[in-house]
Amino acid sequence: MKQLMLGNQALARGLYEAGCAIVSSYPGTPSTEVTEEAAKYDEIYCEWAPNEKVAMEVAFGASLAGKRSFCGMKHVGLNVAADPLFTCSYTGVNAGMVICVADDPGMHSSQNEQDSRHHAIASKIPMLEPSDSGEALEFAKKAFELSEMFDTPVILKMCTRVAHSQSIVETGGREERAAALYQKNIAKYVMMPGNAIRRHPFVEERTRQLTEYAERCELNRVEMGGTKLGVITSSTSYQYVKEVFGEEASILKLGLINPLPKKLILEFAAKVEKLVIVEELDPIIENHCKALGLSVTGKDVLPLEGEYSQNLIAEKLGVAVPSHKSLDEALPGRPPVMCAGCPHRGLFYILSKNQCTVLGDIGCYTLGAVAPLSAMEMTLCMGASISSVHGFNKALGEESEGRTVAVIGDSTFMHSGMTGLANIAYNQSNSTVIILDNSITGMTGHQQNPTTGYNIKGDPAGKIDLESLCRSMGFGRVAVVDPYDLEECDKVLKEELSAKEPSVIISRRPCALLKYVKHNPPLTVDEKSCVGCKSCMRLGCPAISMKGKKAAVDATLCVGCDVCRQLCRFDALQSGEVRK
Repeated sequence: MKQLMLGNQALARGLYEAGCAIVSSYPGTPSTEVTEEAAKYDEIYCEWAPNEKVAMEVAFGASLAGKRSFCGMKHVGLNVAADPLFTCSYTGVNAGMVICVADDPGMHSSQNEQDSRHHAIASKIPMLEPSDSGEALEFAKKAFELSEMFDTPVILKMCTRVAHSQSIVETGGREERAAALYQKNIAKYVMMPGNAIRRHPFVEERTRQLTEYAERCELNRVEMGGTKLGVITSSTSYQYVKEVFGEEASILKLGLINPLPKKLILEFAAKVEKLVIVEELDPIIENHCKALGLSVTGKDVLPLEGEYSQNLIAEKLGVAVPSHKSLDEALPGRPPVMCAGCPHRGLFYILSKNQCTVLGDIGCYTLGAVAPLSAMEMTLCMGASISSVHGFNKALGEESEGRTVAVIGDSTFMHSGMTGLANIAYNQSNSTVIILDNSITGMTGHQQNPTTGYNIKGDPAGKIDLESLCRSMGFGRVAVVDPYDLEECDKVLKEELSAKEPSVIISRRPCALLKYVKHNPPLTVDEKSCVGCKSCMRLGCPAISMKGKKAAVDATLCVGCDVCRQLCRFDALQSGEVRK
């Protein structure tokens, strides 16, 4: 059956059809929907893991047991999983194991723009790169075949545009597979030095075999057109090249992006007058071609950073695009902002009011750095806020201890925050950590995590008690506050900053967008009382604006959280009756 599917949805369908049995992932845009869609198939066991390293190790364990397995993550998540990644390249697999990594050129929702092809090259693991939803499905199935054929994990690389765009997919049935027999094999699976030394030659020989496979496989294909120009490309760049050049250029489309073929590229280059390499981010295909002695056009005219588009490729390569094919890219700006009623807003206001130095983390609360709150001064990676505040306070001592905090979300804390907190408890810096517990993984679209008490399907699951966890790690001071209560937040913050020992504050209030959260009626403005002082505007709430010299509340956005009302000295903001 043919149907339109998102790339991530199609990839999940490919897992289903390939007989994948176990899926473990950590949510991260643009990869999240793969696992969410896979969870809709009862034949596949799916879970959210605390982080990507755990997810990959779960997938490896399932493969070891003889079941086809999968783990998914975004590009920065692959950094977290790099430890098992590099070593399972040596061990190989029992049943097929596929790793999805979704890159984010343009950094739509990421803190860097890294190119995950480097991970494939460095770990010597084959990587497939689909260019549309149809290939996402087919490549997922092919990845399992290659995994078992070459005794290796296989990385399937998506990017934002392929993951979140739709194209035609032809679906098929599921291939149920009996579990591969698990056999004890210490030399293969126990990677102590003596065994690992003997496995390294296997990895190199596997790479040579995969390179030979790349020369003839259907994943790499030549589309001959005009011979004045030849383009070597992959992924979403292939779609742009086709739109710009049509049949005027010949194209070598690479679906197996690591290892890259040699003979195939040289044969293609010999058929065209000029060779151009079109690839987003780093010049990996380009450098490979140059190493083969080819003269190419690539990053000398095309940018190293950001997403490509048909307009950009046409402009940089000197092609006139007909007006009916040109896309207007001058779209109005839409800066991100914390939602109306976001529980983090009140806490950040108090931090800003007290002129705290705030070391932040990865989540929607990172928007606390944005004006007018401007209450965050550092964001590095998952969990870094806690480790960094320890180092910051060890460096400056009393100079910083009474005014510096770390903030981290509940899901991020479970991902990478616990080890940093253990370091504070063990090495005893006088540090204050604030866990922003909004009862969900908010930034990636409301996925459950180990603190919520529910699994990926919404069924009851194990629930970690944050207060008990922090106390068991050695913290004598653990306070819980409601971020809608500014007076309480201010009082507790000052108490914990003045204490001469490590402390944790848990700011607890469910995300305002959760379906089960019942909101109060929207506030109204008494224009007679409003003096236009703009105190309410200091919160940066999208529901509040100024109309002329008076404040105004957008009733379609306001959730009646009352935080702004606590700032108004003139009682101009009035709340309605609390909804039962």
